[in-house]
This record gives sequence, structure tokens and C-alpha cells, in this order.
Amino acid sequence: MRVPLTCEPFARYAEVRSSKLDAVTPPETRTAGPSWARGALHRALVALPLVAGLATAGWLVAGRDQPAPAPAEAALTAPAPVSGPSVLQASAPVRAQEPAQGAAGGGGGPSPLEQWAGSLAGPLDIPAPALLGYANGELTMRNEHPDCHLSWVTLAGVGQATRDGAPMGLSPAQWKKYGAEIPGIAHPALSDPSSASVAAGRALCASGVDLSAGNGWWKAMSGYHNGSDMELFRQRVLGYAQLYATLSLDPAKSASPPVRATRFALGQLGLPYVWGGNGPDAGAAGFDCSGLTKASYDSAGVALPRTADSQFRALPPVARGQEPQLGDLVFYGNPATNIHHVGLYLGNGLMINAPTEGQAIQIHTFHTPGDDYAGAGRPTG
Repeated sequence: MRVPLTCEPFARYAEVRSSKLDAVTPPETRTAGPSWARGALHRALVALPLVAGLATAGWLVAGRDQPAPAPAEAALTAPAPVSGPSVLQASAPVRAQEPAQGAAGGGGGPSPLEQWAGSLAGPLDIPAPALLGYANGELTMRNEHPDCHLSWVTLAGVGQATRDGAPMGLSPAQWKKYGAEIPGIAHPALSDPSSASVAAGRALCASGVDLSAGNGWWKAMSGYHNGSDMELFRQRVLGYAQLYATLSLDPAKSASPPVRATRFALGQLGLPYVWGGNGPDAGAAGFDCSGLTKASYDSAGVALPRTADSQFRALPPVARGQEPQLGDLVFYGNPATNIHHVGLYLGNGLMINAPTEGQAIQIHTFHTPGDDYAGAGRPTG
């Protein structure tokens, strides 16, 4: 029995064979890589992995929900192309709550910075020693590289993106160059969160860029980690840094369904788009667009319909002209006839998006001129 799906791929897309995002580099410096996931930096827009033959101004996806065609029919039925956002504007995380400063009281209690880290550790789901290290990294860079404007949330994003590798993802060469001497630490060690965070901050600020500006932030991330998974690394850092910044300003929302759904969606970055896919827990390599949003809210205890169109019609709408909030769903299509695509809003003009076949789940700018953005909806538990 066929099940109605959404985000139907344009029939000429190739089969997904990789879940990694390629590095995004200027055209004049780009080198050959896997063909399905190449991007380009152009006019301050980061055009993320697009299948060969598509324009960077928009992706092609299905124009309507309908049952999945049998494999033999796929090459004969190409839905009408429609436009949607397919770029990631160079963006830095939003301004976060600043670390507290000051000496400890005479009674030997915790310092203001330690109190700050302790108050945010739970809501951010970051151990207090690590959070204290990220803050020390920012504060040290304020003295050493004041024009760099490094935020602790960027260091926290790096820490999350590299949690399964070396501390802060520092290479031996980076640690030797930037970690030899740390202010206030007699014997710096890579295992010490403050030592590692200061070394990471120095590495990020070494090129003289301004990390409060989007282009500078992306350049710093490229210089910090330039492996084959650079683009996936940058997206993970940006996604988690944006989440941490938002939660630092409103930590009471940390356990809310929108935040839990957003955390789930961020955890899927790099998985392949799979038409009709409901994710690895359901036996698929990845998700399609509405499969991702449904699974994200399922993880938060909120049930959503399966397709983009049905989700659009089931949710309370966000008022026109009002920016969506973290966890809102953003829709594309014609509200009067059919909604063909959906993403999960991350904040700062960004969404977590399962675009179409041949691409990985990634972060995109949610609304660009000429797209068919139809509005946002707000799931409620």
C-alpha cells in the first residue's frame, strides 16, 4: 500500500550515496570533490550542496503531495518545478548573554563567572566546567584580540561539533602553536576546558577576522577545520551556537517542546534526504522535509501530521510580518492549493532543512526574495 508523502524529488536527481556536506569554497580555490554535494561562495551567499544542473537561486522540488511512484515510473513523472530557498547567507550567531566577571567574595564562594556557568549549564546541557572554559576563551580573546569579537557560543558550538574527537577538535599542531601559554594557568593541558578553549579562540582569531560579521565567521571556521567534512562542521557549529545563544537569553524555555524538537533536528545534520524517509529509527537512511519536522516534534511529545501540506493546515499560524520563533515550522507553496515543503526555524533567519534528493539535511536561510514562502506555524504541546 502506498502512503502519501511530501517533498517529492524531481525525477532526474541521482541517488543519494553520501551524507556529508562538502566544503564551501570560493570558485577560484575550489578543488574536485564528490559530485552530489558541491557548493560555492558567491556575492556573500553560501550556496550549499546542489545537484549539478540546478541554478543557485533556487532548488527544484515537487509541486504537490501525492503517492510515491513505483521505480519504473520515476523517470517518466517529473513534477512541476517550484522555487524555494537554497542558500545560506553568511551569518554569525546572534549575540548571547555575556559571561559575568568579577572576583569571588571574601567568604570563598563561587565567583560571578562560576555562578554564571552554573546557572546556564543545565538549560544549555553543557557541563559547567566546559561552559566556564568557553567563557574564559571569550574573555581571554577580549584582551588578546579585541577586534575578533569571539563569543563563547561559537566555542560551545565547536565543542559540541567535535565532542567525539580531540578536545575542541584541536590538531596537535594547533595545540602546540596556541596552547603553550595560557594566562592564569601554570601548566596548560589539552584536557583542561579553559586551556583548550583559549587555544581554540586563538586559532579562530589568528587570521584577523571579525567573528561578529558573517563573512568573517565563516572564514574563521574554514581556517580552523579544513577537513573533508568542513561544511558539515561549520553547519553544526553555527546551529548549536545559535541554539545556545537563544537559550542563554531565555533559559526557562530549555525543556520546552520547540527546544527539544530543535535539538533533535540539529542532531540530524548531515544525514541524506530520503523521499518518504522517517529517519534511521524507522529504517531509513535519512528524512524528507516533513518526515524531519514530524520526527523532531515526535521526540518532544508533540504529534504532527505526516505531510507538509497537512502540517501547514493543522498548526496555528504565526502572524504575517512576524518573525518565526525557535522551533516554528516554515512552509513553502501556495496556501490556497498546496504546500510542498517545510523546514524547522532555528532563529536568526535560519532553518534546519531537508531540501531534496542528492542533498544532506542542512541549514538554510529560510526566506529569500522570489521564493514561495507561505508562512509559519507554531506547534503546541
